Amino acid sequence: METMQEIVEMGQQYVMNTYGRLPYAFTNGEGVYLYDMDGTKYLDFVSGIAVNSLGYGNEALINNLNDQMHKVFHTSNLYWIEPQNKLAKKLVENSCFDKAFFCNSGAESTESALKLARKYGNMVGGPEKCEIITMKNSFHGRTFGSITATGQTKYQKGLGPMLPGILYAEYNNIDSIKALASKEKTCGIMVEPVQGEGGVIPADPQFMKELRDLCTELDILMMVDEVQTGVGRTGKLFGYQHYGVEPDVMSLAKGLGGGMPIGCMLAKDFCAKAFQPGDHASTFGGNFLSATAGLTVLEEIERLDLVKNAEENGAYLQAKAAELAKKYDFITEVRGKGLMQGIILTEAELVGKIRVEAAKRGLLIIGAGYTALRMVPPLIISKEEIDQGIEILDQAMAAVAEA
Repeated sequence: METMQEIVEMGQQYVMNTYGRLPYAFTNGEGVYLYDMDGTKYLDFVSGIAVNSLGYGNEALINNLNDQMHKVFHTSNLYWIEPQNKLAKKLVENSCFDKAFFCNSGAESTESALKLARKYGNMVGGPEKCEIITMKNSFHGRTFGSITATGQTKYQKGLGPMLPGILYAEYNNIDSIKALASKEKTCGIMVEPVQGEGGVIPADPQFMKELRDLCTELDILMMVDEVQTGVGRTGKLFGYQHYGVEPDVMSLAKGLGGGMPIGCMLAKDFCAKAFQPGDHASTFGGNFLSATAGLTVLEEIERLDLVKNAEENGAYLQAKAAELAKKYDFITEVRGKGLMQGIILTEAELVGKIRVEAAKRGLLIIGAGYTALRMVPPLIISKEEIDQGIEILDQAMAAVAEA
């Protein structure tokens, strides 16, 4: 087996330099812990960037995928796929939506939503009803459609020109949206219930209600990007459920597959019918393996009551992080929902320094925006494991403060 240094050097030679990687390579995991090539144990507050909902080594997920692998991996969507149908049924029955479209990633799911909005606008208002409004500071993915929808220029640098017809409003500011929206031109408005990459910023409840009213009034699709907030992460099965509104379209990915690549767009019937055969497709979308993973994740979330765990232990995590805020003057705020929490720092460079010091001590944590430390552990995490993580984070912050 290669050494850690050999793995790093191999990657530097053969893999494109598109990630700011830490010098770690993991070989196995158990529960909420990862182990590197030297057998060192790490508490994981990243969970594959809010992906590994069930942590590591979940027996149901392993067994169901293993069983499916002995049958068939893939046939394409030219034929019906039983696990895909069952997953669609489970998602529809537990949400306000009627139909599902499956793809492979979060970017693809938001791309699907953008395309559906344009098709719907054309269907009900003609080609002029094509504008889409997204929020400044948002993040929606890396395809050209989703990166244009992303309201952060740092992700668009060097990629111009962006796609036309996408406008940016202020998050949590309904007047900013009203200034851009019209019945004649606007086909969709996309919003995250909690801005993730933008810095873990929850939507204001009144903003979400007024956005729903505006979309209804002007026949605009209200679209929620729940790639990160969906599937139990925020203490509800879906983030929009915190706000007492029903969106028209929702994009999912990340936590839905528990580590397997999957994306999904859900929509209500009235707009889902804008897609007809040939309008959109995905060769691998919802194949036997990814759909089996998604179905198992939802079943395990239900069996283990992980939505409640995310709600209760998310509140506990926030409270413990708030104790750190009283101790360190470089922490300005703690915010988030459920097991999606952010510790906001005074300076961007502190994020990287604390991440490095935490990893040295056995805690994996990630940044968000410019000044946020983001905590998105597996949904199975316990209070004892949260205490362990906060203790390590405290030590890391102390080391940075003393440096």
